[in-house]
Amino acid sequence: MLDRLYVELADGELRLVKLAEPHREALRAACAADADIWPIYSTSFDSGHFDAAFDALVGHASRMPYAIFAGDTLVGMTAWLRPDVSAQTVEIGNSYIHPAARGTGLNGRLKTLMIDHAFATGIRRIEFRIDERNKRSQAAVAKLGCTKEGVLRSERITWTGHVRDTGLWSLLAEEWAK
Repeated sequence: MLDRLYVELADGELRLVKLAEPHREALRAACAADADIWPIYSTSFDSGHFDAAFDALVGHASRMPYAIFAGDTLVGMTAWLRPDVSAQTVEIGNSYIHPAARGTGLNGRLKTLMIDHAFATGIRRIEFRIDERNKRSQAAVAKLGCTKEGVLRSERITWTGHVRDTGLWSLLAEEWAK
């Protein structure tokens, strides 16, 4: 299932390409466009932390990251996280979109592309784990039809030392099909 899940995806000029070393500098530039956002992320991709975060993302077995392209321009990243074949569950996360691409509908399109693909490959449950402070991401997944199941209290310590409460959101295949 995982080899079918982690493939390149496209919808017109929107492309999700497996994140790899050749994307490093373009992603660095995209992430530098919003230095103020990183404190609400678990891991910082700001200039002081970028290389270590990039290396960890592409080198971790439970993460399957993508570079997000709008036409020929790399505008962000997203990933499949915590895939569990036996439970037919995967998380979508580690998402960042360049400020110029926010509010354009791109995020909804790329999440729809990923969700459609995941359910088509046999995934039955998709999760989103979102910092309780991140209201923009919570609104985006609610708009997709996800259900907030609860809050994982003190679920992790972020790169800033903040003890994070994490909202657990989910979407089931039968809910998406309606």
